[in-house]
Amino acid sequence: MKLLHVDASPKGANSGSRTLSRFFVDRLRAQIPALSVDYLDLAQEILPPITEQFASATYTPVEERTAEMREALAVSDALCARLLAADALLFAMPMHNWTMPAAFKAFVDTIVRGGLTYIATGDGRFVGTLGGKKTLFLTTRGVDLRPGTPFAAMDVLTPALRAAFGFIGVADPVFVDAQPMQFANEVERPAAMRRAKTELSALAEGWGAAEPRDALPKAS
Repeated sequence: MKLLHVDASPKGANSGSRTLSRFFVDRLRAQIPALSVDYLDLAQEILPPITEQFASATYTPVEERTAEMREALAVSDALCARLLAADALLFAMPMHNWTMPAAFKAFVDTIVRGGLTYIATGDGRFVGTLGGKKTLFLTTRGVDLRPGTPFAAMDVLTPALRAAFGFIGVADPVFVDAQPMQFANEVERPAAMRRAKTELSALAEGWGAAEPRDALPKAS
């Protein structure tokens, strides 16, 4: 299995989402020793802004693009290739102001590309090309947005991720959400991390069980 692992938190070592994403990768590697990880840190690898040149280039047929257009699309082309080459996708991020961090929004804007991650058909449909990839969205939220809580209706992160990635073919992603994560809450924060780790461990086992037998640990 080749996993594309994307971290989007700006907090570095103090990031809950980074801690949990590393935990999941470690558990997954224990299940799949042959696991290959392609890692992208959006806090370190800052994506260029979407410019008029970029937008124009995306709507210009490949054979008609100028050298400047090709340069404007180079980062996007490379990221799309990494997405398409992966068997599984892990996107880890905190919730910022009820939705995704700016760095991850830039990533989404960079990889939703006609002719690459989705195809426009002759009958007016759009078909995503990322279908069939196991996909995990791992998020941390300051407050508790689970159903039945006072803030539940303010979760716009989950539907935004479902919509953006559903458009490019991710039909059945898994969400593991650690919440509430306020540093001031010394009781609920550790409990939220424990719940998330339990879910991640079970998911790693599930993904491992679905791998071909020659990718699994050998019996001793």
